[in-house]
Amino acid sequence: MAIRLPLAKLSLWQQTAFCCALLERMLPNYAMFSQAAEFGDVNVLRNQLDLVWQRLDSKQKVKLNYEAQLEKLEAQIPDPEAFDFFGVFPALDVCMALMSLLQALQSKDAQEFANVSRLSHNSVSYYVELLLVEEAEQVDEEQEITNHAINQHPLMAWERATQNELFDFLKDAPESKASCQQAKAMVLEEGLSNLGIEI
Repeated sequence: MAIRLPLAKLSLWQQTAFCCALLERMLPNYAMFSQAAEFGDVNVLRNQLDLVWQRLDSKQKVKLNYEAQLEKLEAQIPDPEAFDFFGVFPALDVCMALMSLLQALQSKDAQEFANVSRLSHNSVSYYVELLLVEEAEQVDEEQEITNHAINQHPLMAWERATQNELFDFLKDAPESKASCQQAKAMVLEEGLSNLGIEI
């Protein structure tokens, strides 16, 4: 059950801020993977996200060379087949989400912005499914993990609530640095990534 927010109704600025805020919640997943796997440099992703935030502040004239940034990002993308632990998947989702955001800014394609929302949601959904499988195995239960069970999980509910709250805030927010700061504070106030990992 994907989150289908009418992102296309938002301005380009609002869509960008929405994606940046979601990426703030996803980035710690990459940092954790990178540390555990000794692969990639989270600072590259952090800098790219900061550059996009700066672009949203009209007082700063930030020019982005998209081709160069996408090339830098490509070097940080983990190959799931090269790592045998779960952390590679959320890390891959972070890279794909950041890539979608950079491509969205280049193409102004609402679908690319929507991809960021979908990738954040999918990250949580996949993680929750694994948690439920583990729980079932611990009590020796052969059970099929239903979409309903995944959707009822607190992490999934929190993901939906966060995206909805962010959307509602940004659709009426003035396009300012203060709105960016509020959006960022809103998604980070729990001090957790979208998978519930402490930041």
